[in-house]
Amino acid sequence: MAVRGVLWTLALPGVVAGYVPWRFFGLRRLRLDLLRPEQAAGALCAAAGAVALGLCVWAFARQGRGTLAPVDAPRVLVVRGLYRYVRNPMYLAVTAILLGEALAARSAPLLLYWAAWFAGVNVFVIGYEEPSLRRRFGASYRQYAGRVGRWLPRRGGWT
Repeated sequence: MAVRGVLWTLALPGVVAGYVPWRFFGLRRLRLDLLRPEQAAGALCAAAGAVALGLCVWAFARQGRGTLAPVDAPRVLVVRGLYRYVRNPMYLAVTAILLGEALAARSAPLLLYWAAWFAGVNVFVIGYEEPSLRRRFGASYRQYAGRVGRWLPRRGGWT
């Protein structure tokens, strides 16, 4: 399970937030200077996103018995950890990584890449992922979705 989780993490968010910014948006040329406030803030944001992503991957493997890939999805609805507060913390973690990279690199093209990626994620979540979860988990997902926000936490979260 751990090996599959790591492989899918490298293949999906690793490409989106790692390889593409490094290869196409100049991150490989970035010389991080943590004494510069925008670079320190960007590094902190990206690091927080990486930690959150790791927590989500762990929750999918441990609690859901699956990975972040739609073809190897959790078998159990994951509603613990960060999923108690927001339904899509993994996408938000990748958002934090990309926005942190854009800030550290002071890159408008990277910011536009993030905007296009996040628009695509919204289409995917609303058009495919949520209907699929409703079919798969039925009333339990509908109840969860009614109490936990898609992108923004709601008061109380899931208990």
